[in-house]
Amino acid sequence: MGTDQIACWAMIVAAYLLGSIPTGLLLGKLCGVDVRREGSGNIGATNLYRTVGRWVGVMTLAGDCLKGAVPVLLASRYCSPPECAAWVGLAAFSGHVFSLFLKFRGGKGVATALGVFLVLSPLAVVCALALFVGLMLVWRYVSLGSIMAAALMPLAVVFLGGGRDLFWVTLIISLVVIVKHHENIRRLVAGTENRFKA
Repeated sequence: MGTDQIACWAMIVAAYLLGSIPTGLLLGKLCGVDVRREGSGNIGATNLYRTVGRWVGVMTLAGDCLKGAVPVLLASRYCSPPECAAWVGLAAFSGHVFSLFLKFRGGKGVATALGVFLVLSPLAVVCALALFVGLMLVWRYVSLGSIMAAALMPLAVVFLGGGRDLFWVTLIISLVVIVKHHENIRRLVAGTENRFKA
């Protein structure tokens, strides 16, 4: 194994460990709340926003996003081959969704995926965000916007000329995000999903 491969694997491990840090859980506990026992029980920004407060929700979103963006940015600059950055992104996302510190449980991964793709494919993010915002304005369901934006991402990456590794990483992340929203999908179908209130 060459030096470049060792560096890439080291970044993958580091990205997973960084992604595993449960931002929302830690911020909630600083406010005296265990978000796993409040609202939807999810440790992501939406549940923090609803149960702890607007600014804590925003801080959770920013923290989870940075967990994805920072390791990918470092890998893009310092690791070779270029494809390494995509797998580093998958590792950071996996850490958030399957956290080492939460017995391999975690959030749904939307914010961390956003951070990953802001570095790997920002134009695809613009397309997905446009769809997300449009759906939010019409129906006010964060989950619906997240699911549809995730579904769009692999198509956007292909259309914008992303490479093979980026496509597969995007497809894996998108499928995991959608599967992690299975309870939201059930509530959307039943008409009992909570709408977002600013």
